[in-house]
Formats: sequence, structure tokens, C-alpha cells
Amino acid sequence: MPLDPLATGLACAVFLLTYVFLLSERVHRTIAALAGAVAMVLVGVAFGFYPQEEALAAIDFRTLFLVTGMMIMVSVLEGTGATEFLAIRIAQASRGRPWRLLVGLGAFTAISSAFLDNVTTMVLVAPITVSIADILELSPLPFLITEAVFAVIGGLATLVGDPATMIVGMGAGFGFMDVLIHLGPVALLVWFGCLLAFVPIFRSSLSVHARNVEKLLTIDPHKALVEPEKARRMAGVLGIVILLYLLHQSMGLEPSTVAMLGAALALVVVRPDVRKVLGGVEWSAILFYGSLFVLVGGLEHVGLLSQVARGFRWFAVNYPLLAPVVLVWVAGILSAVIDNVALVIALVPVLQGLVSHGIPASEVGPLWWALAVGAVLGGLATPIGSSATVVTISLSERTRNPITAGQWMRVGIPAWFVSLSLGTLLVIMGTLTGFY
Repeated sequence: MPLDPLATGLACAVFLLTYVFLLSERVHRTIAALAGAVAMVLVGVAFGFYPQEEALAAIDFRTLFLVTGMMIMVSVLEGTGATEFLAIRIAQASRGRPWRLLVGLGAFTAISSAFLDNVTTMVLVAPITVSIADILELSPLPFLITEAVFAVIGGLATLVGDPATMIVGMGAGFGFMDVLIHLGPVALLVWFGCLLAFVPIFRSSLSVHARNVEKLLTIDPHKALVEPEKARRMAGVLGIVILLYLLHQSMGLEPSTVAMLGAALALVVVRPDVRKVLGGVEWSAILFYGSLFVLVGGLEHVGLLSQVARGFRWFAVNYPLLAPVVLVWVAGILSAVIDNVALVIALVPVLQGLVSHGIPASEVGPLWWALAVGAVLGGLATPIGSSATVVTISLSERTRNPITAGQWMRVGIPAWFVSLSLGTLLVIMGTLTGFY
């Protein structure tokens, strides 16, 4: 069906203007997205291409419920002090050796970010890292930058690790195990690759001998447990939730159902201050995601995304191996400068449209994985590329030597290149072997 030039032009104008404001960061991203969504609906109603009912239907509530449920569980866990306890234990196990400390805290951050929100992980781990570095009289910057990088990498490994992974997974209909099996190895390989890349970068700053090691070893980590009994209860809840994530497809449960069940179970079993817990939920982020779904839905209803999918179909059919590679790098470059959530919400309908235009779902699979790899790992390159990076740099401003944009990019760009290169390699191998 031919596009209506006027409707298409207006929809594109609203979409592009909204993304300009998102990129400029002159207004809060939620304000920009909400204003753009409202403008898209008003224009769509006025010109008859986007009824209000369709705008509501464009919102992927499964993704929103998945994000909300995970945020509630993380907020409950945050109040127990369990994360701080584990971080101190890991620091003590390093016995003040800088490289061992960097590897330990980095691994802990990556694993935590695979199951918890990576922003919250950094909010919890970064202050502890700064305190430990101060005790040992070491610069906290190598540790904070490494943790931020590994938080992003860890978020790639599971369906619940990063909002971009959630949106791609839910859009493709993947389950928790699907993502873990296909992207877990990518995250693990990238983790090792970045760690090796950090050796020459941090060699001089981590070759010094730490001081006051005995002081670190005498810290009682149990004092970090604000609510020991509630921490134990929450550990049980998280164990149940992880088990349900592993089994949810065989049980016929949606990941969003598991997340909300876990949130309800955490509130019932732990019985925290509900107002405090709900205050820890990033409602602005949820509103941001919902607004973007409405905004992109306008482009879908005007027929533009269908045309893009038709054009990309030709490329994917004629260059089945090259298409995933191109998508990894295009998504990786764009995610370095714009919000990766905004990127994937715009591209998910395009990939969904490939199936309706004749490409078998099995052949679209490599493109889904390529989009996830590029969108998540692409945020490593710049200080604004991921939310975890932005939060880490903000927290570093409380130290005597805050992380500058130049310091971040000195580490972030090599990490970005190594990550996307290794991710591309595994995407190619997965495509050739049929694993993807």
C-alpha cells in the first residue's frame, strides 16, 4: 500500500524531533519521549492514521511489567545491604592485590548485572569500591571504569540483565534460557577479551603496592547487612525467581509474569516499607519506555516501518551472512550516541516485519541476536552510551579525581571495539552453524 506523503512526513517529523531532543539532553529523556508520544497520537488522530486505541495497543506491557517486577525486587534487595556485604567479602579475598581486586569486583559486578538492573548494581557497588580504594590508597578510577564496563557486558547475558536485551527478547519471543544460551557465551568471551585489553591500559596505575591491607581485612562485612534476616529471605526469593526463569517456557509462564510474581513474593516474604520500595523504582524509566513504544507505533501505523522492513528484506535475503554483521556495527555505532532503548524500540518492529514479508522466522534469528549484541555493547564507547556509565561517572564526581570524558573513552573505545569484534565473530559462527 502506498504511503500517504503528508501523514508520513508528519510522523517522521515528530519522531525525528523527539530523537533530536533525546540526543541533545537539553530536557530529561522522559519528558522528551512523553511529549513526542502525545504529539504522535494527536497528529495521528487529526490525520486519521493512528487511532488512540492503536496507540495504547502499541505499548508492550509485557516488557513494562518485566522491568517493573525486576525493579521492585532490586529495590527490596537494596534495603538489606546484601550487595555491600558481598563486595566487601570479595575485596578481602583479594588481600589488597590491585589486579586481583579489579578482577574480583569486575566479575561480581558482571554477574550481579546479569540478574539485577545494572544501574542499581553500580549505585550499590561504586561507593563500596571508592571506600576500599581509599583504605588501600589506590586510585578508584580503574576499578570504577572496569565495573561500569562489566556491568554493561553482564547485562547482555540474560533476558533481565539490560532493558535493551529485555525489549529485543520480548519482541522476538525469546525465553530466559534462549537468551542465556545464545548471549551468555558472547558476554563471557567479551568479558575475558576486555579484561585482557585492560592489562596494558591499567598496568601503571595498578602496579603499585596497596597500603593498609590489614585495615581492610579487619572490616566486619556483617555490619553492612542492615537487615540480615530480610537479606536471607530475599536470597530465597531470588533463588525461586531464577529457577522459574529457567523453567518458565516449560511451565507456560511469561517472563513478565515471573518478574511480577517475584516482586509480589518479595513484598510478602520480606515485608519492607512499601513506600520506600516503590520510591526506589525508576518510574520515569518505565514511562520513558512506554512513551517510546507509542512514538514508534506511529511510524508503524503510517506504514514507514513496513517499507523499511521490505527494503531490509532484500538485503537480508541476498546477503544472509553480511546482514547480521552490518546490524551489529550499525547498532553498536548508534548506541554510542543515542539511548540503546530508544534504538531497539525503533528497530524491533522492523525485524518483526521481516517475517510478514516472507523471511522464515529461523532466518531472522541471527538478526535478533545481532541487534542485542550491537545495541548493548555499543554503549561502551562514550560516557553517555549507557545508563550504567552515566551513573558511574556521576558517582565518581564525589571523589578527588572524577572520571573525565577523555579518561572514559581511553578505556571505553578499546572495550567497545573488542566487544563488538568478538560479538561479531560469535554472531558469524552462530549464523554459519545454525546455532542462531
